[in-house]
Amino acid sequence: MYIHLGEDTVITDKNVIGIFDMDTSTVNKATRDYLSKAEKDKKVKYVNYDLPKSFVVTDEAVYVSPVNTNTLYKRSK
Repeated sequence: MYIHLGEDTVITDKNVIGIFDMDTSTVNKATRDYLSKAEKDKKVKYVNYDLPKSFVVTDEAVYVSPVNTNTLYKRSK
């Protein structure tokens, strides 16, 4: 199956490691450090530059999406 992350970005659900809420996950310093390192390693891909609501970790990249986690979860089913 495929998951539409917004705009023109579609990924396969087999590569998804986790779908995380931007507001609740980034409270933790470890998560902020992980996202900073991914950004430095050029592994972060922005679906668009609207207000980010979630990020999706795959085995290849981290996708920052304006779609909330509940919607992404429903799309993955």
